[in-house]
Amino acid sequence: MNLIRPLSVVNVILITIVFPFCFSVEAQQSTKIARIGYLSGASPSAIAFRIEAFREGLHELGYVEGKNIVIEYRYAERQPDRLPALAAELVHLKVDVIVSSGSGNTRAAKEATSAIPIVMTQDNDPVGNGFVASLARPGGNLTGLANLRLDLSGKQLEILKEIIPKLSHVAFFGTSTDPANGPSLKETELAAGKLGVKVQYLDVLSPKDIEMAFRAAGAARADAVLMLVAGPAVNSRRAEFARVAIKSRLPAIYYQRAYVEAGGLMSYGVSVTDLDRRAATYVDKILKGAKPADLPVEQPTKFELVINLKAAKQSISPFRPTCSLAQIR
Repeated sequence: MNLIRPLSVVNVILITIVFPFCFSVEAQQSTKIARIGYLSGASPSAIAFRIEAFREGLHELGYVEGKNIVIEYRYAERQPDRLPALAAELVHLKVDVIVSSGSGNTRAAKEATSAIPIVMTQDNDPVGNGFVASLARPGGNLTGLANLRLDLSGKQLEILKEIIPKLSHVAFFGTSTDPANGPSLKETELAAGKLGVKVQYLDVLSPKDIEMAFRAAGAARADAVLMLVAGPAVNSRRAEFARVAIKSRLPAIYYQRAYVEAGGLMSYGVSVTDLDRRAATYVDKILKGAKPADLPVEQPTKFELVINLKAAKQSISPFRPTCSLAQIR
């Protein structure tokens, strides 16, 4: 009888030690830090505004870097051939999800893994590019947002026509190595045909081509410049683009407001920061167990027309923006 009581005491002591240990393990499991891979072909400075929008989206959903998430950033620094190796690095790190900031990055991520979920922040043609089976049912390990850039050229030409009533010749600046270039040019030519406008295509593959393209447009007596497609190497030189446009006295409309903020005349297009912010919701759903195959690809809901009044005053064309337009002074 005397031997039983000590054993009972020992058992009680063991129980009080084991239970806190179990609770500690459960707490550690519930506070697991998710690892997100972010793949971009640009430099950090070139897309800083997009990164910030994505981080804001995560923060709004309760994610804090270093506390419950870690983001592994990989930048190709305008060298597309580096993307496959960078994507492979993220796969090797066994991140929980990969976020891609453009078509080239998405392709590199898709070729690097068929298991890790991929969220594209924007793509002009996800189905045509072979990333998803359909917008409603993506299938596979990839989903995200489309940017509908191909559908914008008609509206951009209409805006130019309103600003320059006698518009008859537009120089289309593109980047032939970009998958969106061909379809964008085709859509622009169709829209131009309806408006009776001639389109002159000029390839801008690198920063050194910027001045040459403007000189060629001026020599051909173009009335304005339309830019709907730009590779990472050109996209990182927005300020230079705007400077040369003003120097050439050619009104230019861009597809992204970042060009206007860098000194360009005007832009009309999808709000890319809105797309980046919304990409965070996909990451959140995936981290909570949703499968990319079951998450439909969403299309843009926010478009913006932005005008730089300072650049407008330097334009040779009559420029009378209405008060309803977003303006950057």
